[in-house]
Amino acid sequence: MSRNAAFSPPPDARAYRLRTARGEFAVVDSPVAEGVAPRGVVMMLPGFTGSKEDFTLLHRPLGARGYRTVAVDGRGQYESAGPEHDEAAYARPELARDVLAQVAALGTRVHLLGHSLGGQIARAAVLLDHAPFLSLTLVSSGPARISESQRQRVKLLRDALDTMTMEQVWTVMQTMEPPEEAGAPAPAHGPAEPARLRERWLGTRPAQLLATGRQLCTEPDRVAELADVPLPYHVLSGTYDDTWPVPLLDDMAVRLDARRTVVAGAEHSPNTDQPLPTARALADFWDDHPAPPRPSAP
Repeated sequence: MSRNAAFSPPPDARAYRLRTARGEFAVVDSPVAEGVAPRGVVMMLPGFTGSKEDFTLLHRPLGARGYRTVAVDGRGQYESAGPEHDEAAYARPELARDVLAQVAALGTRVHLLGHSLGGQIARAAVLLDHAPFLSLTLVSSGPARISESQRQRVKLLRDALDTMTMEQVWTVMQTMEPPEEAGAPAPAHGPAEPARLRERWLGTRPAQLLATGRQLCTEPDRVAELADVPLPYHVLSGTYDDTWPVPLLDDMAVRLDARRTVVAGAEHSPNTDQPLPTARALADFWDDHPAPPRPSAP
């Protein structure tokens, strides 16, 4: 599987700009497979330095299970607009309100999924208003700030962004180990893939990276608050994770009374490392928490 394939949505998916009360957001919207009974709608939020393409390999297997999937570039991520230098626009409450606006624009309750940073943004949205959501799945997304080793890498990235252009930082990143999330959608072979990753990097706003990088390094533990919200939770990860150690994710799942899935052969990005078992675990969870039937017309 090449990165180029991982960046390309399924043939039946639509890439468009979702109009909301808080602006337009680039999405990939993939339908339920033909002949399959619809079971629900899923909205997916990517992580730090990521994009909606990080979920590309999940669309088809989830569509085959009856789920329409909508992957979103958040404000200032890749193909969604955002200020270049105004970090205030990327404050965590602002990003959470964007999520609520995106769900409102879809016009239906959704199963919400967030990967890493996306999980913490999803958590903030649920804490603002849980009514639009049927469930919350946290993929490789921990209870508080990231590990010390990852904080050091994010600090290096932020220091570079303070003094260099995005193009210059991209060149430097090719010679050093970036933050764990700063990789790519899937194992790759061939000359075309680096160009796609460079395009995504250059499309992301510096202020978004600076603000969300700082959030990852300072996020407080909000698990107790989340546990008080009456939603079903799912904590999914790989067998190894340097951003939030797996035992920390195990403990968070206990505190949330959440379903816990560990995907064999995956690390920080089960959605790209092992997409088929990840999709299966996700759909199994959502199958157990369907949307309530609509009331019959009088």
